[in-house]
Amino acid sequence: MSQLRILVLVRDGHVPPLTLQGISDKELDGWKAEFDVCDTLRHIGHEVLPLGVYDDLAPIRKALKEFKPDITFMMLEEFHGVVTYDFAVISYLELMQQPYTGCNPRGLLLSKDKALSKKVLTYHRIPTPRFAVFPVGRKIRRPKKLQFPLFVKSVIEDASFGIAQASIVHSDEALVERVKFIHEKTGDDAIAEQYIEGRELYVGVIGNNRLQTFPAWEMIFGTMPNEVAKIATQQVKWNQNYQKKHGITTEEAKDLDDATKLKLSKLCKRVYRALNMSGYARMDLRMTAAGEIYVIEANANPNIEYGEDFAESAETIEISYEMLLQRILNLGLRYKAAWMTV
Repeated sequence: MSQLRILVLVRDGHVPPLTLQGISDKELDGWKAEFDVCDTLRHIGHEVLPLGVYDDLAPIRKALKEFKPDITFMMLEEFHGVVTYDFAVISYLELMQQPYTGCNPRGLLLSKDKALSKKVLTYHRIPTPRFAVFPVGRKIRRPKKLQFPLFVKSVIEDASFGIAQASIVHSDEALVERVKFIHEKTGDDAIAEQYIEGRELYVGVIGNNRLQTFPAWEMIFGTMPNEVAKIATQQVKWNQNYQKKHGITTEEAKDLDDATKLKLSKLCKRVYRALNMSGYARMDLRMTAAGEIYVIEANANPNIEYGEDFAESAETIEISYEMLLQRILNLGLRYKAAWMTV
């Protein structure tokens, strides 16, 4: 394995230190993924330069010219505070003829927009819940095809932003109230989709043309009360005290027969290709008691910190964290961007 010069793009303020000496767990929480990636890349022999970026492309241009990286490791999830602008940063890297890790601009743009991605999936007859979009400033009226209960969330925000138990609505009055809440909280459109009762599954996908899926991971809701919806709210996903109180965790999905595993794998590869994704991604799915599987979201460039779902699922098929990051680098170097064909 040859040594690479790697520019790692992270959010401004998330540039990790060289060591964790003297760092508290609370301090580590904000940039653990960035530290894990940079530290591991150095450990396997690469030269690494992390760069904090917020609303200016000039530092990227300067680093490309002075550091001359072989590849840029994309860990930015937004630009100028806008989560859908990560595709623009990748587009800039392509304009600069710079190889990068993760998803290409078109795949990022399609997958980040929940409404647009669902339209694409519906066209390809990939099972996804029925939905309707409620634009800001427009009258909130439920289409007759949408039956309660409905799950209301932002069209573009991720990481469970704005999602709570109140996101599941059972009446037109509650729908209007929650849509208005999303409009006010995010400043963007809301989407309401039919709520699928069932198991919450996550499947990692990696590759450009030849794709591989990782074993399905499942969110275990522990001792959460029976009367509440089993959904990944902000509290469930990020509140460690709440997780400990109710025994909420994620682990490899159990009791899946070979036919179901194959079905999940084929379905996730179809989604990946339909949305023109590359690099690596995580598919969020719901599976009913009858075994019906619905695609909820496709997440390009998911969290790859050590010990999180994506890396853990790779470990179960003997892909170590070091091997995983190297594979992501290799896929970035092999991706055929448009500028390479000119």
